[in-house]
Amino acid sequence: MNTAVDSIFDSFGIDDVVLERVLDSALSRGGSFADVFFEHRLGATVGLEDGQVNRASSRVALGAGIRVVVGDQTGFAFSEDLSLEALLKAARTAAAVAASTGVSVPARYPAQPIANRYPVVEPFGEVGIDRKIPMLNRVDERCRELDGRVDRVTVVYTGSERQVLLATSAGERYLDRRPLTKLAIQIGAVEGDHRESNGASASARAGLDWHTATRVEALCQSAVERTTVLFESELPPAGEMPVVLAAGSSGILLHEAIGHGMEADYCRQGVSIFADRVGERVAEPYVTIVDDGTHPGRRGSLNVDDEGTPVEQTVLVEGGILRSTLHDRISATYYGVQPTGNGRRQSYRYPPLPRMRNTYMLPGPHTRGEIIASVERGILAETFTNGQVEIGAGDFTFYIKTGYLIEGGRLTAPIKDANIIGNGPEILGRVAMVADDLELDDGGWTCGKQGQSVPVGLGMPTVLVSAITVGGMGAARTGPSNGRGHRDAL
Repeated sequence: MNTAVDSIFDSFGIDDVVLERVLDSALSRGGSFADVFFEHRLGATVGLEDGQVNRASSRVALGAGIRVVVGDQTGFAFSEDLSLEALLKAARTAAAVAASTGVSVPARYPAQPIANRYPVVEPFGEVGIDRKIPMLNRVDERCRELDGRVDRVTVVYTGSERQVLLATSAGERYLDRRPLTKLAIQIGAVEGDHRESNGASASARAGLDWHTATRVEALCQSAVERTTVLFESELPPAGEMPVVLAAGSSGILLHEAIGHGMEADYCRQGVSIFADRVGERVAEPYVTIVDDGTHPGRRGSLNVDDEGTPVEQTVLVEGGILRSTLHDRISATYYGVQPTGNGRRQSYRYPPLPRMRNTYMLPGPHTRGEIIASVERGILAETFTNGQVEIGAGDFTFYIKTGYLIEGGRLTAPIKDANIIGNGPEILGRVAMVADDLELDDGGWTCGKQGQSVPVGLGMPTVLVSAITVGGMGAARTGPSNGRGHRDAL
């Protein structure tokens, strides 16, 4: 367990006295709960295009967000000034959501022990650009070595270290240091007058050292293979057909078409199609889906969420039965259950919302070979570049960048630029086979919701969906038609 209590906020005089006064002011007009979320973030990006550094930047963010909860309503304000006067002003602003007699708050805020799921060998601030550029140069060189058709390589490294200090009106205090690293490659290749592009990325809650020579080599090979296979690929046939979702990044369909509908705020508001369905059968008995924040080093993992709840593995669907939704403190209170550790926020400028962490389907009883052999004519969806879903109806579109045609139980021609179109709950009910090859994807997935973006993880074993509509190009690139649409990115 991580019990460290020293932090950068000590130098700003943030102690028990300050926390007591700020939270006392936040609850001065009543309210059932209040918290103050301090954040210090260091970040840097360096990019290389065609062997030349074309971008380099660094970022520093510092501030505090103060939240007051009254039933299912939230008062919120933030300050980039950490002086006591500025914090008290923000607290009074957040308190305006309430209109009753104030309640008392604790005088002491003992540090709570938390897990240590992402230890860092070298602190972010100690790794200079002289360590990053050689890695980018090696990526550029290696991608060109792998295939002579590669004529353009763009590689970007992004890293950050986020230190958060959270104190609540329940007398809790949590300190968490959250690293994040990402290496992204975009490839351009040419064959005669035919040009193709694609890419790959890898991300984790770790430092630069996570990008070992082995991982970098695998990422280069993936980016080049995903690009050059497009020269041989063709558009798939259109219509409704069986679709095999490949292990790994196919988890984006699970995240988008099903996971968002299981976020408890949408259920509480009656927006989600899964509202009031806990305890009902939503899939076959071999389908189990979890949202898990406990995997060491995973992009979507946390030690504690952004409102002071230690994270856990939350079973959403167990044996085909919907068992739970994803809760923050507000929705948990509304439903009379315990929060699941899914209260997340983009930064101190935002209040937390129920959000996914690492969402994936558990392995099933079949093999990948059995699944492919069972399909007379259909497609294998291998990599995705975008997707969106309308939460209310559960309707989705996904853009498949690469895959294969399945004919007579065998993979035949590679395909590209296909859309699959359907309804999340219906597709969940059409999952006909689940393989034993679960793969958690290392890609740099980012999830957007109500103007906030957070890093997430996802995964999937190979899965057969008995029927999905396969369409032409373009549908998945159209923006959502109403405010309930989501569009997440790799």
